Amino acid sequence: MGRLTTRQLASKRGRQRKVHRAGLQPGDTLQDRYQIVGNLGAGGFSSVYQARDMRFANVTKLCAIKEMVISTPDPKMRELTIKTFEREASMLATLDHPAIPKITDYFSESDRSYLVLDLIRGKDLEQWLEEQYDYLDQDLAIEWTIQVCDALAYLHEQKPKPIVFRDVKPSNIMLDQHGRIRLIDFGIAKVFEMDSKGTMIGTEGYSPPEQYRGQAEPAGDIYALGATLHHLLTKQDPRLEPPFTFTERPIAKENPYVTPAFEAIIMRCLAYDPKERFADARELQKALELLQQPVGMPGNGTDTLASLGVVVAEEAGPDAPQTKVSSSKVQPLWKFKCEDEIRGKAAVENNTVYVGAYDNNLYALRADSGDFIWKFPATDSIGGSSPFIYEDDVFIGSADNYLYSIQKRTGRQNWRFGTEGSIYSSPVVAYDHVFFGSDDGNFYAVNVKHGRRIWQTKAYAPVRTTAFVGDEWVFFGTEGGYIFCLEMASGKVVWQAQAKRGLLSSPAVVDEIVFLGSLDAIVYALDA
Repeated sequence: MGRLTTRQLASKRGRQRKVHRAGLQPGDTLQDRYQIVGNLGAGGFSSVYQARDMRFANVTKLCAIKEMVISTPDPKMRELTIKTFEREASMLATLDHPAIPKITDYFSESDRSYLVLDLIRGKDLEQWLEEQYDYLDQDLAIEWTIQVCDALAYLHEQKPKPIVFRDVKPSNIMLDQHGRIRLIDFGIAKVFEMDSKGTMIGTEGYSPPEQYRGQAEPAGDIYALGATLHHLLTKQDPRLEPPFTFTERPIAKENPYVTPAFEAIIMRCLAYDPKERFADARELQKALELLQQPVGMPGNGTDTLASLGVVVAEEAGPDAPQTKVSSSKVQPLWKFKCEDEIRGKAAVENNTVYVGAYDNNLYALRADSGDFIWKFPATDSIGGSSPFIYEDDVFIGSADNYLYSIQKRTGRQNWRFGTEGSIYSSPVVAYDHVFFGSDDGNFYAVNVKHGRRIWQTKAYAPVRTTAFVGDEWVFFGTEGGYIFCLEMASGKVVWQAQAKRGLLSSPAVVDEIVFLGSLDAIVYALDA
């Protein structure tokens, strides 16, 4: 289940040669200096490679190279993106802190830009957590957090303005081979993702409320660190929970080994109002260092924590009922790690699982073992659209505005059909036609064999629902609040009805009654 690269670019192997749409391979050379050794990981807009610096001919000096895709087709925007990248890279190269990997070089080639960094050996905390059966020890959690605080304080104290990390989460905190904490994956990649999901808000679940409004401030890193601690101590992934609900999920309820004082510190980090959090990372670091002091030493205790704004709940008395520690004994048969969120429904056929992810890829995996078979890369995320299997092909929509027809055995593209908006609607195939909606406000019927449009009907609002296709009619809802019934053969509107708010719920049809729900909190039943 290795991470296989599907991105492509101009590369060199022995002599310079131009390669179209293929990933860097071992032996490829960049800048006549950096020889690729292997792949370390890939995401939607970037890949990371292990490389050897050939300038050191007599020794093996390894480094990490982060490759970022310049996605904009506009020449002026491309030039601006490169200039912004060079400015950000130059700024980050001046940083000098033991928890921050050094940037030693940067350059751009064609539609790619590259950062050369120190190679960090180890595993990130998300990988670490997946391997644990027991809860994270509180003392170890405090020690790690103090190290993160020291690095964040260093960034926040930069002049003339603070550097905000913007994306603190377990997968961006690495535990190196010596047991030290390192911050990885600085937000420089955001320069290349101006139109992508998550650009302004970091990662859903970890990002503070104000970051959703485009405000990136040091207090946001404090919140994200608190969310990270909550995740590590409870094993509750905040990406799978309603946003900003940490107060409804007390740490001690899940993990009774966490002291009230430590939980109080974490909950102050997670205050909804930035003004109610710690003033800065140094103050948070000081509070954590107080917890490390032996009980009874001067300066230790709730009174001192209270002076830092930490209110510690009283511990339960000896007669109070004890919280039962429970840990699920159910273990997954297998796990396969993608590079970003998975929101769509998987499709399964003949021992193969097909699933799309926000890392731009449609994956094919063995259902019995989770082994990688192939992955197909779109040019933008595969978000809410779920794959549909029909005969020898798989159909899927992408935020890059295209509907794809992919050979289910090989992962090769048969054809793609372009619209004027992102496709979050899941396709449905019937009678050799694929039916789907687009954010361009249209609903489409396309021939499955050749990808030719059969008809197109204007829906006047983004269509993100999965259509119900009957023998004669097609039903779907729109974000504008309209429910449509179309003739399947022609796309002609038979009737339409309106809800009070948008429709993201997909319709079901039973006994000629159409059922679907709306954002207005009403379930509608309509005579088909």
